This record gives sequence, structure tokens and C-alpha cells, in this order.
Amino acid sequence: MEFWNKSVLEKSWKTLLEINKKFNVILIGGWATYIHTKTLKSRDVDVIADFETLQKIKKTYYLKKNPKLKKYEAIVNEISVDIYVPYFSNLPIPPEDLEKHVVHLEGFKVLKPEPLLIMKQKAEMERKNSIKGEKDRTDILNLLINANINMKKYIELTKKYNLPHYPTQLKRIIQESLKEYKYMGIQNPRKIKKIKEKLLNQLQHETQQRKVS
Repeated sequence: MEFWNKSVLEKSWKTLLEINKKFNVILIGGWATYIHTKTLKSRDVDVIADFETLQKIKKTYYLKKNPKLKKYEAIVNEISVDIYVPYFSNLPIPPEDLEKHVVHLEGFKVLKPEPLLIMKQKAEMERKNSIKGEKDRTDILNLLINANINMKKYIELTKKYNLPHYPTQLKRIIQESLKEYKYMGIQNPRKIKKIKEKLLNQLQHETQQRKVS
């Protein structure tokens, strides 16, 4: 199952390949989740770029600065592209720090799963009652199940960047989600229950360990 129609997904993927080939960017968002998990593609393209790269992008595409959301926006091949930059964009982990949390996969510079999980949580908080929020929750669960998340590293990041409510929000998503699991092809109620129990136990263990230390 996919959230968006096939033609849009194909166009978005081609746009991502085009941008990745031309510019030195870090992939975040739904496509980063897909690269890590190979499950559920994305409609939009989200990247981080330094100011030098941003200037190069400006020479190729028309960019709109969005001061309210603190990002740059472009429409490329009818696909929405959001560009976040250091010392401007308001992300739970600053973009200038995210540059230190990158892994190279399949020709892409991709945000590691733990900080990517936090980015996805912020997106879900902002639009949880929409179809995009549903996709965010599915991506969050997808990362937890299929991307070898290091829960200890995740908890350490929430502590370092003063995000104490993020583990609580993550617990809510694990507990309350249902149809989000089905988007990943997980429909057996017993299996869903076991996955929830496993994830909640991991989260609780690392949260308690962090409190002790």
C-alpha cells in the first residue's frame, strides 16, 4: 500500500535523483525513511543544504524563502521541494548539527535513523490530524521496525537537545496507531500487539536507564 498515486511517486523519485545528482544535499523526510527501510515512498522532497549549495540551487530553480516556516521552497517537475539550511531553519536538532549525523547509502547522503526519527516526530506534531500526519506516524513506526534504530542513541539525542516530551510522544504513537501498521503490510492483530510490546519495552528500558545515569 502507498499513500500517494504511482505517477506522483515516480515523478517525485525522478526529481530527487535530479537534485541529488546536481547538488550536495542531505536527504531527510519521507524519502530518507524509504532509503533506510525500502517501504513506503514519498510525495515531497526534503533536504538540508549549506549556504554555498543553496546559492547553486538558486541558479537552477526558482526558490521562495518562507520566513514563517524557516525554510526555502521550490517546485521542481510539479514536486514540492523543501530546503532547510544551517542557522536559519527551526528543526528540533539544528541543521548545522545534523550534518554530523549522516550516512552514505545508495549514492545519497542520508540522515541517520535516530535523528531522522526525531525530525519525523516534529512533523507529526505539527500535522497529526491530517493525511500527512498519518504518513508521518507510519514512517515513524517504519523506522522503529525496519531501520535498526538504536533506542539508546535516540534517548541521548532527546536529552542533548532538550526534547523531553519526544519519548512520551513516541510512546503515544506506538500505542495508539493501528492502520499505520497496515500500510506496512502488518495486519495480524497478534503480530501488531507483539510489535507494540517490544517497542514499548525498548523505549521504557532506555528511558529508565537514562534517568538512572
